[in-house]
Order: sequence, then structure tokens, then C-alpha cells
Amino acid sequence: MQTRRHFIGNVATGLAGSLATGRALGANERIRFGVIGMGERGVQLAREAIACPNTEFVAAADVYSRRLDEARSLVARGAESGFATHSDYRALLEDKSIDAVIIATPQHLHSEHFIAAMDAGKHVYQEKAMAFTVEQAKLMRAARERAPKCIVQVGHQVCSSGQIADATNYLSSGAVGQVTSIHARMYRNTPAGKPQWTRPVYPDMTPDNVSWESFLGNAPARDFDPDRLVNWRLFWDYSGGNVHENMSHQLAFWNKVMGLSIPVAATMTGGVYLWKDGREVPDTMTVSLELPEEILFTWDSGFGNNYLGVTEDVLGTHGTIARGQQIRYVPQRVNRPGGTELMGQTPTVPRAHMQDFLNAIHDTAETACPFELGYRVSVACHMAVESYLQQRTVRWDAVNEEIV
Repeated sequence: MQTRRHFIGNVATGLAGSLATGRALGANERIRFGVIGMGERGVQLAREAIACPNTEFVAAADVYSRRLDEARSLVARGAESGFATHSDYRALLEDKSIDAVIIATPQHLHSEHFIAAMDAGKHVYQEKAMAFTVEQAKLMRAARERAPKCIVQVGHQVCSSGQIADATNYLSSGAVGQVTSIHARMYRNTPAGKPQWTRPVYPDMTPDNVSWESFLGNAPARDFDPDRLVNWRLFWDYSGGNVHENMSHQLAFWNKVMGLSIPVAATMTGGVYLWKDGREVPDTMTVSLELPEEILFTWDSGFGNNYLGVTEDVLGTHGTIARGQQIRYVPQRVNRPGGTELMGQTPTVPRAHMQDFLNAIHDTAETACPFELGYRVSVACHMAVESYLQQRTVRWDAVNEEIV
């Protein structure tokens, strides 16, 4: 059997070309979907899709047998006999009756699974951050171009938020003026002795119940380690840390509203200041992104205090857009002495991002967070990570599409 380490290089053969079309569906036809990666996020997304009309959860793939057992519990009563589970995701993709897949695997596996799904002709909901590295982002783009009829939704659910319309209205009205700076923050806290992101290692996490080679993918070879399996977010081999986990969401929101480009330069500093538990990714950090639009996007994050919460402030010459759980416009009196403060009014419907993906499949329309947006955000995030690892400012060579 072909190993996952060699799969990406050979994926363009076989299924590619003959199936990469994306089946058109009638307005009321049920969308049969499978999930690759049945961890906590995969379960959440599966439940969202199940709750949307005209869907059928028919298959799941995961490297850990316990998660496949848990996936069966999500299936509607009476449909268990038709539900398929796979330790090898390729078996799921070979099922021609499956229309769409949700990919919710660790970040280092996103490209492998996305490329295979595109070449199998599946519509894809790809969990964020879309790509782990620039090279993988390019491979994913090539696969996307081979399957132009396949619908892609990147999992930045903020792009389906009602706040998108409010922010767009504030900016298009001219009431914000010229924007030169966006300040973003993402802070969390946990009880003493309970480190952020850590999950327990269960006794059944053994080589007999885990396809370890499949989990590693193209990451460096290592002996079986259940801690890395369940706590992959803590290690650079599989994770971009909180930059990929949460800065990506906040950057994606303003990328969609303002059409931001890939940064020309990125600087990231910080470290593991609090949780000395063997993690490699920082728990406290600051990122600065210089954008070609002559906007400075800064993002601060930490896991030891939640006072600052999750917020962004867009600073313009005529006003500020402040975004948190609500969004509002605050005028700059020096340039808009008669301006009034405005509160966002557009609601966000439940499961908006998943429903948008499913609607796009039926309508063959562009999604709220298309591939191109996910690409730009992924590159920006990887630039920040590279800056941290190299301990210097990195720059984007737009001609050769590489970090220098």
C-alpha cells in the first residue's frame, strides 16, 4: 500500500482528471458528505452539517479507532447500517456517492487531504488555517485549478458573520476615512493547573488503535507518541500555534471586508512564558504585518489573562470600527464633529458558514470564504511563524511567491 509520505507527489494520477468535476445537485437533492478527521472540531462541523436541511452524514475517516466509534453516534437512528468508517481517508474519497467532504485534520495534513479530495472530485469544506506552509498552499492551489467545478469553503466562519455587512457599510460610506492601522487582540485564561489546549491521553491510544504513519504524513518521522497525537497543537511539526488557530480568523474577517493582500513583511516575537509543559508554540506573542495597502496589522495574544478578550479596532482618519462580540462605529470628532456612534444591526444566523457552503454546492456559487482568501491568510500566518522561528523580520517576494 502506498504510504501517505509519498501520496502527495503521486496524487495527480489515478483519480485525478477523471473525477475532478464536482457533481451538480438539484435544488432539493440531499448532499451526502463525509468527514476526514473526527476530533473535537470535526464532530462540531459534522453536527452543523447534519443540522442543515438536505444533508446526509454517510462516512468518517480518522487515524484513531475511538473517534470512528464516536462518529457512529452522530448518525441518525436507522441509518447506521449505511454509515462507513475508515482508518484510511482514501477509502472514503473512493466512494463516488459522496458529494462533499469536511476536512478537520491537524494543520500539517490539510494539503494532503485537500489535494486528494479535489482530485477525487469532491466539494470541500477545509478547516482553517487552510495551508500549513507556502509550498503546501501552492500545491493546494494547483489542485484547486484542476477541479474548477468543485466548491471550496475555507473554515473562517467569521466570513459568514452579519458583522461583515456592517463593517462593509461603515467603510463604503467614507465615515472611517483613510485606514492606516488595525489593532487585533486574542487573549484567554484557564484555571491554575489546566494549561490551554492540553487534552488527556487515553489508555487506548496505542499503536494497535492508531495509524501513526498516517498521522505523521510528511512531518518528520518519530516513534509513536500519544501525547503528540492528541496535543498536536503544541508542536511545530503539526501546528502553527495560535497564529494559525485564531489570528487567522481575525485577519480573514478584515481580508474579506477590505480585500487585503499578502503582507510585504512580518515580524513575530514572544515565547513560552507561562505553560512550561513541553509545548513548542508560544503562549504569549505579538505579530506585526506590513500590508501593501499601507496598513499595519498588529495582533497580540496570550493564554494567561483574558481581560483584553478577542477584539479588533480599525483606525481611520474619520472614525474607528471596534469589533468584539458586537461591532460599532465611533467617529473621530476632529474630522467628523457631527458624526454619531453606530451599532451593528445585521444578525448572524445559526450555522451560517456551513449553510453557505451547502448552498454554494446547489447553486454552483462562490462561497463566503473562497480558496483565494484562505490562500492569502495562510501565507500571512506562515510568514509570522517563520519570523518567530528565524528570529527576524521576513518579507514576501511576490514575483517568486516565497518568503525571503
